[in-house]
Order: sequence, then structure tokens, then C-alpha cells
Amino acid sequence: MVKNSEVKLSAVAGVQLKSPSDALVIGVGQGPDGPVLLDNPLTAKAAEALAESLNVLGITGAADQAHRLPGLPEAGATILLLAGVGKVSAKQPLSEEALRRAAGSAVRQLAGVTTVTLALPTTSLADVAAVAEGAAMGAYSYTEFRTSVDGLKDPVKNVAILTDFAADKGLQPILRRASLIGTAVNATRTLVNQPPSHLYPETFAEAAKELAKGLPVKVTVWDEKRLEKDGFGGILGVGKGSTRQPRLVKVEYAPAKATAKIALVGKGITFDTGGISLKPHLGMGEMKSDMAGAAVVLNTVLALAELGLPVKATAWLCIAENMPSGAAQRPADVMTIFGGKTVEVLNTDAEGRLVMADGIVAASQEYPDAIIDVATLTGAQLIALGDRTAGVMGSDSVTGALKAAADRAGELVWPMPLPEELRPSLDSQVADIANIGERHGGMMTAAVFLREFVGKGKDGEQIPWAHIDIAGPSFNNGSPYGYNHKQGTGCTVRTLVAYVEDLLAAAV
Repeated sequence: MVKNSEVKLSAVAGVQLKSPSDALVIGVGQGPDGPVLLDNPLTAKAAEALAESLNVLGITGAADQAHRLPGLPEAGATILLLAGVGKVSAKQPLSEEALRRAAGSAVRQLAGVTTVTLALPTTSLADVAAVAEGAAMGAYSYTEFRTSVDGLKDPVKNVAILTDFAADKGLQPILRRASLIGTAVNATRTLVNQPPSHLYPETFAEAAKELAKGLPVKVTVWDEKRLEKDGFGGILGVGKGSTRQPRLVKVEYAPAKATAKIALVGKGITFDTGGISLKPHLGMGEMKSDMAGAAVVLNTVLALAELGLPVKATAWLCIAENMPSGAAQRPADVMTIFGGKTVEVLNTDAEGRLVMADGIVAASQEYPDAIIDVATLTGAQLIALGDRTAGVMGSDSVTGALKAAADRAGELVWPMPLPEELRPSLDSQVADIANIGERHGGMMTAAVFLREFVGKGKDGEQIPWAHIDIAGPSFNNGSPYGYNHKQGTGCTVRTLVAYVEDLLAAAV
């Protein structure tokens, strides 16, 4: 896997505006009475003339709008980019996420230039952090398998944020965190964007080892022989139909002074045909992204290690390729999950919950404070919440904290219930449980299935747990928007890092 080069982030004060830059970015908002030029470093005369020209230029301030103008001599830049930030008003200040998206959109659309100065309004260090994160995620591209890059533009390499907080002592940690978050998100995107011809269980496990090099983490890999010996029937069953044997990868970050202990379980189906219960051919190519959950939990743990946070965090990557063949599992087969519970497989395309069951049981045996699983689990998630909002279900203590962390990180997550009436629909006539149940509310039914495999803690109570279904937001089929490019988005990494930070802060 080719690593994406990182953008260099820095901050400069207004007096340094004339530092060499290829492009200067200024924000424009959608005001109640038309476009509004936001606070900027231009002279009053230049800013007034520019503001009066916005309507004539067709600039509305809509989010993702980017309008290039020749750079003004006073700006010290060849290009002046007017970046839309969306709706603004005197009563509603610009949100951190609006800044994050505007910065990401501008940097994304300025691909091909080397150095960019972002002069978006920042009234706090949190605003600066949002701008920096957006820039780090906007500066991304995926060209690993192109034999020619003619016509393709390299991502921006240097971003300077123009802010009054340039000399603040708290700035450098913020820029470092933003850079690490961008790296983790972009590494997740690259894994998701990999073609299934090159990313399959064995190479995914090798990629995990490669990404972990130099970090204080331990990587353990179960191959097919060890999976069989230890009884991981879910992962083995799903992977039976493929010539590429399944893997379980454990990535453990365990600092000596850890004050909390969490487990992250990720679905890693490197390609999902549906198995014997074959999917329709239209759109099947997108099923290379069915391993996004495993990519998310891997890069979250690596980011926590980079940040040096005092938490023991373990990622369980449940990796298999779901293919139809003479060796594939069949509808009506019964498999034994790690730990002994049996499952009747009524639909081989409900395979993600089978590999996740193995991982959740394994995670439970280490008695973490909380288990969070992340998976592109159901098409029902898209029907319920659309392409950009993830569903979160589980213990109230975890789902509430995840929703708060997502809000802080700027990601769209919505809590969903787990109605008790869904459980009887998973009853099996021949095994402990069936892998499908009630069709209506299928996202929640899948979560009810996963809950059956969450173990008890040392206190005898079920370990706090949450399931995040990212089937829609993990893969962008449409046009790029904000800091998101086409295909892999890397969603939920930011939420999980913020969740851990909040968890640690609450314990102080």
C-alpha cells in the first residue's frame, strides 16, 4: 500500500500575510440578504471593492463553491480563492464543522498548487484546529494504480493558517493533532480505495503491520490454521468460499500508565459478493469497501498511539473474502462462533455479523471498559439514515458518549433503538440463533444479533457496548464535498479518537 504524503501545516499572523504563497483563501458566506465577505486580511479598500463585486461574479457563498481570482499585490499570492462556507448570520456564528469543510473544500479544489494560505475567520484555538483538520483531509489523492498521472494534480503540500493565535503556546499541539488525524483518516481512505485484486485478507494483515511500524503497538495475526485451532467459526465460515484465506488481526496499544481500556472491533470483508446468496451485479464493485470498519479501528488505534494517550486500546480486525464456490458456506449451514454459540446461516450475504461475532467474543474475554464495533453492516442503514449519517446502537452510556464525540468531531451519527420485539425474529429451529431476522428495521435487527455476543465484565454485568453502522457514509459514490473525496471517506476515525479523549477527560 502506498502511503499518502502528508500536508505540512503551520500558522502565521496577519502581519506575515505577504509570505510567499500560491493561493490565498478567503471565506464568503450566504447571508440573509446575499453573499457576505467574511473577515479577511485585505485592506479595507480592497475588501470593500471585492464585497461589492460578489453578486456580479456569481458568488453566493454556498458551501463547496470555490471561485478563483487573480491574486492582489497586497495578498502575496498568485491566486485569490473565494471559498463558500454556507449560511451565516449575526446570531449564528460560523461552526467549527463549517470551517473544517470550507478549509477541506478549498484545499481539495486547489490541488496542483504547492502552498496555500487559509485566511478563514478563527476566533478560538478550536476554530484553528477545525481549519487544520479540514486542510489535512482535503490534501489527499489516490493514484497508486495509475500508469500515467497526466492531467492529475498533486495535493497541496503546504498549508499556512492565518490566525491571531499563531503565537499561542497551545497552537503546536493542535496542529500536530490535526496532522495525525488527517494521516489516520487518509490511511483509512487508501485502504478502502484499494482494489480487491490487491487488498485481500493476507495483504490486509500485512498492511496493518506496515502501518504500525515504529509505533508502540503489538500486532498479532491469526492465519487460517490458528483460526481453526482456536475455534473462530464465524471468520472461517465466511471465508470458506474464497481461495484467499481469512485472517484475524489484533492491534494492541497498551501504555504503562493507561487509565482506561477499550476494544474496537472492525468488519473486514475485503470483497463481498454475497456468497451463495449472490448480490445483484450492479454496484457490486463498491463491495471492495466492505472492509471499511476494520480500516477505521486499525487507524484509530494507531492514531491513539501516535497521540500517546493513556488508554489501552485494542483493535480486532475480522478479515475474510465472501465468495461463492463449491467450498462456500450454504444457507441452512450451522457454524460455531468463538466461545461456543451456534448460528444458523439463513443468508450468506449477512456475513459481516458472523465475523464480527467472533471478534466481539474475543474482545469480551479481555474485560475492556467498553466495546465499540464498526461495520459497513446493512443496506438498511442507508434506507434509514441515508448516505452520510452513521447509525449507533447499544448501551446508553456508550452511544450517548459517541454521539457527543461525533458532534465535537463534526461527523454525522444518529442513535437508534434496539427494540426487544426484534430478538424473537432471530430464533432458529436448529441453532442458538439465526443470522437474519425481521426485515423491517434491518439495521437494528443486525445490532440485536451482535449484542448476543457481547460478554460480561468482571462485575457480572454485560460489558458496555456500541455498534456503529457506517454502510453509507464510509464510501462516497457522488461528487466530492467539503474535505471528502470520491470513494473512501475515512469516517468515524475522528469520532472514535474524540470519544477516547472525552473518556479520559471525564476520568480526571
